[in-house]
Amino acid sequence: MGRRWHDGDFTLGTPEAEVPLRVAASYRARTRGLLGRDGVEGALLLTPASSVHTVRMRFAIDVAYLDRRLRVIAVRTMPPGRVGRPRLLARHVLEAEAGALARWGVRRGVRLDVH
Repeated sequence: MGRRWHDGDFTLGTPEAEVPLRVAASYRARTRGLLGRDGVEGALLLTPASSVHTVRMRFAIDVAYLDRRLRVIAVRTMPPGRVGRPRLLARHVLEAEAGALARWGVRRGVRLDVH
């Protein structure tokens, strides 16, 4: 039925690019997220997740909320120090540096691929 996610490095297929992807599926990896980093190369997929925050982060991020089939529900840019509202249909959250998702063609309705 559903995919069994685990922490690790993968590739994210978007409409405009193939992007290095880190998957954070364990509680520990999801809790750590992008905290303490000065940037991110590629993207981070938090799973399962339906909301995120940027409290104690050093840079703004783009956030894409994804359903169970990796279809984009919503995309937002969040500056440091914010708490995002939960998305009821979201099962995963994709994070990248601000501006990256637009360059990669990630927008509402697009389906992404992880391989």
